[in-house]
Amino acid sequence: MRQELKNLKLAVDREKELPVKAGRKRGGKKKKKGKKGKKGKRGKKDRDLTANRSIESLYKELVEEGLLIQALKVNLSDYIGNCCYLGTTLRQVSIEPMPSLLDVRQLITLYGVLPLGSPTVHEKAPLVKSLLLAGPSGVGKKMLVHAICTETGANLFNLSASNIAGKYPGRSGLQMMLHVVFKVARQLQPSVVWIGETEKTFYKKVPSNEKKMEPKRLKKQLPRILKLLKPDDRVLIVGTTQRPFDAELQSFCKVYQKIILVPRPDYASRYVLWKHIIQRNGGVVTNALNISCLAKVTDGFTQGHIVQVVRSVLTDRRIRQQIHKPLSAVEFITAIASMDPVYQEEEESFKDWYAKTPLGKK
Repeated sequence: MRQELKNLKLAVDREKELPVKAGRKRGGKKKKKGKKGKKGKRGKKDRDLTANRSIESLYKELVEEGLLIQALKVNLSDYIGNCCYLGTTLRQVSIEPMPSLLDVRQLITLYGVLPLGSPTVHEKAPLVKSLLLAGPSGVGKKMLVHAICTETGANLFNLSASNIAGKYPGRSGLQMMLHVVFKVARQLQPSVVWIGETEKTFYKKVPSNEKKMEPKRLKKQLPRILKLLKPDDRVLIVGTTQRPFDAELQSFCKVYQKIILVPRPDYASRYVLWKHIIQRNGGVVTNALNISCLAKVTDGFTQGHIVQVVRSVLTDRRIRQQIHKPLSAVEFITAIASMDPVYQEEEESFKDWYAKTPLGKK
């Protein structure tokens, strides 16, 4: 007790000698602590892991690692389709029709091309940081990603699970990879970060043959990255999937703000597709070629199927023979007979899955 009393007396004497300075010191210390705390939190978020490196060297590294790829020169107008003529009739009977290919193109323009291509639109339009394209194989999801890049002149970063497998290993490696990708994406905006087969990142259960690939590496990081993207960053994360039902729905929908369901083409779109693709590959459309018949028979087949069939039939030799022997629908139907279409059940499973998402419920 005596010792404590001595200490108290010493403390009181010090305050009497230097009351202002002591107060300042104490106050100063408290304020500094507060600032340090804030800096510590921000430091983790905004810390530049590559402060001593130039953008050129980071760009080169991403190209060498295959994370920054060259977009194919495809225009959005190349994504051919027609509107759904029965849409209004179906809605009158309380049936929501599948979106037409023209609707898909319009939505891609609205959420992808316009905000990325124009800073003014990006500032004034509602902010869309991420976009998901879901649909069966062959409906042109990858083509739409490349079309967004072509139309806006954006850089294309590929963060698909198969592409990042084995690159930048470990937790620190993953952090470095994402830091470099998004630093370059921001500096050289507009940018598109594409995640192909994105359901793998959100697998409910990882298949045993894919465990080595570590497909779920980005699962926890993607929501954090979305928070770090500021309104003035013209960076769009685009995911493509043909099996969205394999993913955990809640975490999937947290990452992707907008979901665009890309359907198989309907009759009107198939009619336009057959005609356009045949002519583009050197074919001549005559009265002998019944395109309406082709469009009717190929119900369930995708754009990918049609392109494949036309290319296999229209060889150089067959193009030269057209003067004497015009093209007929039978040639194309024989070629498509060995292919598997998108069955009604598969389309229904996409509809059911979409109905469970927040956008589908709305």
